[in-house]
Amino acid sequence: MTKVDETFLTTFKEKVAAQGISRHFGLELEDLGPGRARVGMTCRPEMANILGMVHGTAVFALIDEAFQAACNAHGTVAVALNMNLTFHAAPQMGARLTAQTRELHLGRRTVTYFIEVTDSRGALIASCQALAYRKDQPLPFGKE
Repeated sequence: MTKVDETFLTTFKEKVAAQGISRHFGLELEDLGPGRARVGMTCRPEMANILGMVHGTAVFALIDEAFQAACNAHGTVAVALNMNLTFHAAPQMGARLTAQTRELHLGRRTVTYFIEVTDSRGALIASCQALAYRKDQPLPFGKE
């Protein structure tokens, strides 16, 4: 996909919102375009780990959703090959977290992203470098 196709992006956003995992964690796709995505989530008590802190799985789900959205928004199927995640600070219950992607490299077969998670105060919660494999297969929706 060489330019933004608004019909495709609208359908893409609907597909993301309809995922069970998105509903489970309350993931909200706030911004989307080829190679970029911003996803938000509010930390809820049911996301607590045994220490009463936000479970790392919830933060990872937020990161993974932003990664999935950014690399697939080019219009072709892309699947994760590697994700290197670092937790910098524990988010507070009730905090609104945002995962923002930055495309570092877009190749014919691979694409690399840097994803940062911040809270509403701008504090860095987590960061991730992620690598995806790009298939020669268009996404099965949003195209006429």
